[in-house]
Amino acid sequence: MGWQLERLDPHDAPRAVREYLDTLDEAAFGAASDVNPKFISHSDPAAQWTGAHKGPALFAYTDNYLIDTDHAVIVDVQATRAIRQAEVGAARRMIDNTLARFGLYPKALMADTAYGSADMLGWLVYEHGFEPQIGVFNKSKRRDGCFDKADFAYDDQVDVYSCPAGNQLRPRRRACQRQSPLADADGMVRFRASKLDCERCPLKWQCCRKAPARKVLRSIYEGARDMVRDIAATDAYAASSRARKKVEMLFAHLKRILKLDRLRLRGPNGARDEFHLAATAQNLRKLAKLVPHPQPMPR
Repeated sequence: MGWQLERLDPHDAPRAVREYLDTLDEAAFGAASDVNPKFISHSDPAAQWTGAHKGPALFAYTDNYLIDTDHAVIVDVQATRAIRQAEVGAARRMIDNTLARFGLYPKALMADTAYGSADMLGWLVYEHGFEPQIGVFNKSKRRDGCFDKADFAYDDQVDVYSCPAGNQLRPRRRACQRQSPLADADGMVRFRASKLDCERCPLKWQCCRKAPARKVLRSIYEGARDMVRDIAATDAYAASSRARKKVEMLFAHLKRILKLDRLRLRGPNGARDEFHLAATAQNLRKLAKLVPHPQPMPR
């Protein structure tokens, strides 16, 4: 018993499938994540299976806007897969595009916590000098009752952490002839306590009950994260949180006024076209309100 395999020509595939193959290396689609999707749509493979809106899961694209909050005008649009990595990358591209095309340099940049990853905040602060009014994306919160990272005090003068018992955590505990890089591939530096200090510490059960010594991770962009945490305590951050309602309102208008609750075109190019047309319609509506109407001529 045997069978013969038929070699399929990609050029004979439907348009949405050809576009999916063409975007496998794009940061907004195929290269956004190394994780294989749980399900793949046979009619539109580039769409992402997602249940992010706390409803029934579905295949979808994400519409990303960069908005001037003074007038709620959309200045750039990006279509991506419906995953956080692709959305953060789209934010970078939209910022670069806006700086290059319009020369707009914002006083502050606001977004929700999904955009508050360490590398994103470092890119905004160190490379562009922006003031990010964004919540810090943090997964260091422990659920086992042990001390969190926030319970350890960092001294930037000597580059050490101090635990609640007063012991020090250092990035290196011994001097070696061949030193390995402090930061790993994810940009994280591991600060470790001495095993002897932890064994005789009376707070070991609250700190590292299952490990011989405590370890604390610090990002190479932690300075930017600390800056954003300080901004979050200001009145300007509270004002930006209210201004973000203009951004959310535009997405609500997409569904309620423009009735864009589903896409009519398949494939990444179809999603881009529909998102750009919708943004154009929204900007025209806003322009009609901003431009003053001529006064009626006296009879």
